[in-house]
Amino acid sequence: MGHKQTRDSLHAIAELLLAGPQYRRDRTIRLTVIPGAISTVTTPELRADHLNVWADGTPVAIEGATYAELAARLGVTAGAPEGLYHDGSGAQPADRPELDPAAAQELLAALYRGDQALRIFAPDATPVLWPEHFDIGVTADEVNYGVSLGDSYLDEPYMYVGPHKPREGEFWNAPFGAALPLAATAEEVAEFFVEGRRLAAEG
Repeated sequence: MGHKQTRDSLHAIAELLLAGPQYRRDRTIRLTVIPGAISTVTTPELRADHLNVWADGTPVAIEGATYAELAARLGVTAGAPEGLYHDGSGAQPADRPELDPAAAQELLAALYRGDQALRIFAPDATPVLWPEHFDIGVTADEVNYGVSLGDSYLDEPYMYVGPHKPREGEFWNAPFGAALPLAATAEEVAEFFVEGRRLAAEG
């Protein structure tokens, strides 16, 4: 079981078991990253790590269950937020997550590194884990900054800077702006964001 399968399953858990139920209850799809896990931003808290999903501190083992079964054990109904976006994980409540625990830990650590980098880079902003593309980011001065766990553009965790208006130059190496494989430390990721901000400001 590889990183892609695990990434897709984490994405589906975020969407069907965290963001969807939270949206139906509290009308927000925003999620947050905590050490080793992802979580809703409202209470009662729903959270997921590399082995379990949690409802208000009570763990439910992920392995072997469908999203619908996991949701029932959490006391919620499985399903993505409706009517807000068209992409997403593509997973259905009857599907089963397939997580490699070690790969899941690596991916959750990558998200947390992104969260910490964004807090260094933009201390007045609150990083948001978005369930649509499963990336964590902030927006400042019409530029998006964030970390993705990988997608059709780059099949590994990467850091990105995405100006709302396209820029030209060597730094801007992606269709949406600039992207590089995720750096090893939060400080290095933050340095990439700082460089992106500087070059985006130059136009």
